[in-house]
Amino acid sequence: PNCFILYTYPFILNTMNRVERRIKTVWIEFVVWILHVVGCLPSHYVRRFFYRLAGVSIGKGSALHMGTIFYYPGNISIGSDTIIGEKATLDGRAKLVIGNHVDIASEVMIYNAEHDIHGDDFHASQAAVHIQDFVFIGPRAIILPGVTIGKGAIVGAGAVVTKDIEDYAIVGGVPAKVIGERQNKNPHYRLGRAAWFR
Repeated sequence: PNCFILYTYPFILNTMNRVERRIKTVWIEFVVWILHVVGCLPSHYVRRFFYRLAGVSIGKGSALHMGTIFYYPGNISIGSDTIIGEKATLDGRAKLVIGNHVDIASEVMIYNAEHDIHGDDFHASQAAVHIQDFVFIGPRAIILPGVTIGKGAIVGAGAVVTKDIEDYAIVGGVPAKVIGERQNKNPHYRLGRAAWFR
């Protein structure tokens, strides 16, 4: 009997670990689905309540417009007075940190996990994304894993950001390249109140 236990123990332990991972994955998928439903409610207060309940850190005065899509909400941190536009995608599979007074337009996609297209097993790799204070990201821009966007930088509409952006740089294109520099090097504005029913 002792030999049987000795030989079957690794199998049992491996099976239990797989079952635990599967339960965890299903639970996160359920939470993300609930947040998807909540994202259709036309009330910033209700949405913020549920997003915070799911683990998203949201600073004072920040608003997430309707239709926001989350992956692993517990790794997402949003500063104060930040506005996230409609149907934005926020990936929390690795750390996602969004600063204060950040304006993210509609349908922006921020990812911090991707597949290794050269790997034999097409495995996923993850890298944190950091967006500093006073950044503006234009509509339908895509931010890829491992990127840091410097303070006051501007990302043009439809740009695909594959590498770090310096403070106050203006970037655009696919892949995003520097196309200018922001003149105001000391921003101190507030974004103001978000629209009530968006």
